[in-house]
Amino acid sequence: MTQSRETIELGPADRAPELVPLNAIFATDFVQILVPVTTADTMTEVAAAVAHHVEGKRVRARPYEKVVIHNGRVVPAEMTVAEAGFAPLDHIAVEYLVPKGES
Repeated sequence: MTQSRETIELGPADRAPELVPLNAIFATDFVQILVPVTTADTMTEVAAAVAHHVEGKRVRARPYEKVVIHNGRVVPAEMTVAEAGFAPLDHIAVEYLVPKGES
């Protein structure tokens, strides 16, 4: 009788959340920060984690939604860190989504 060992690769959604430190800058801040997030965090949660360290301290808090920008593109709010393919120490920016005509 032969035993067969089969390796099954789990997708990002099936794995336990892993820590992913990201380099981030928030809006008009001049300081880049290192923010720990997990692979299960959504972009809404990532934006909140970055804002927590800056908003109302070095950058004025504004009543607008925040978006995460990675490699020049806005990442959908419901997408997770794993789905977005962020690697440790990737650089992201978090900006306010200001409606047109407002500044």
